[in-house]
Amino acid sequence: MPASGHEGGLQGTATGRETGEGTRAVRAGLPEPLKYEPTLPGPVFAAHYHLPGEPTGPYTYGRDENPTWTHLERAISELEAPGRPVESVVFASGMAAISAVALSQLRAGDVAVFPDDGYQALPLLHDQLRAYGVEVRTAPTGGNAQRKLLSGAKLLWLETPSNPGLDVCDIRALVGEAHSAGTLVAVDNTLATPLGQRPLDLGADFSVASDTKGMTGHGDLLLGHVTTADAELAASVRRWRKIAGAIPGPMEAWLAHRSLATLQLRNDRQCATALTLAYALRERPEVSGLRYPGLPDDPSHRVASVQMRRYGSVLSFTLPDREHAERFLDGLHLVDDATSFGGVRSTAERRGRWGGDAVPEGFVRFSVGAEDPEDLVADVLHSLDGLGFTGNRRTG
Repeated sequence: MPASGHEGGLQGTATGRETGEGTRAVRAGLPEPLKYEPTLPGPVFAAHYHLPGEPTGPYTYGRDENPTWTHLERAISELEAPGRPVESVVFASGMAAISAVALSQLRAGDVAVFPDDGYQALPLLHDQLRAYGVEVRTAPTGGNAQRKLLSGAKLLWLETPSNPGLDVCDIRALVGEAHSAGTLVAVDNTLATPLGQRPLDLGADFSVASDTKGMTGHGDLLLGHVTTADAELAASVRRWRKIAGAIPGPMEAWLAHRSLATLQLRNDRQCATALTLAYALRERPEVSGLRYPGLPDDPSHRVASVQMRRYGSVLSFTLPDREHAERFLDGLHLVDDATSFGGVRSTAERRGRWGGDAVPEGFVRFSVGAEDPEDLVADVLHSLDGLGFTGNRRTG
């Protein structure tokens, strides 16, 4: 069932002016108001529905469709591509969404191009694709390096900004080259969210995200989505969801939709604080390799400033070694040592503890939450002071 806008769609105000992002986030996907009914209907728990006669209605079986999903999918569509007829499909997790795109589009003998510095679980997908006879090529995100591998490719997968290194590639340029070669393009937009970047507006065929992170922002549910303007591609992804059964629970979908109402409020606060913290870290002698696309001297800033409207809540940096990184994390009081990002509570971790990411032992990924910026920066600087590091400001 298409999920392009709610009944009637949220296209503009009574004056005909396009609605702002905050208004859109608050009202996205809501059904038309009915007397005595809630603004956002509660979750529908149903494995089956009353179905007399031929199964021609929108809801037939719980693995295929659910009214709670429908509201959420319409909301996501309105955020991903305001005013455009697109379709969104929600999944039980971000990896379910990623896998649905790859496994619904690729066949034995096809070629897929992925980043070699993307999400940590991508190599598991690469191994599975290779087992199915798909040729997987990889290159770094930075410098649009994946463009060199496009010959004969069926699918180009971009992740920008990349996780955890925060490199950025030029989506529009890569889409142009890929489409000229007959290659589909999917963009993992998890870190940016639709408020920071709209891949479909930049020409991508798929916008994919783990909504576990910034989209829902509370660290209490797993969810993912795929959005596309192509009805056939949407049908293929939805078919894969049906086959794999990678469906979200109605409570998770309802909580996600409720969380979208504060997306702009959360995003604006987090991005502003992330930039403030990045400037503070620039002055610290313990810190090297600081990355945040919003910094004017960041290697990714030029490209990011063209295609992104917000630079995200995540920054990364390197401390001298594993011991310094672990002591820094232990010294924080307002930051949780956890392995996710985009939430209202700040999190940080030493990424090297997982293996798989090509990062130094002292590399820290830091996700800025919604705390008061003065409190958060003070907490970070206090913990750095506790390291007792002496020396000149580190570079590189």
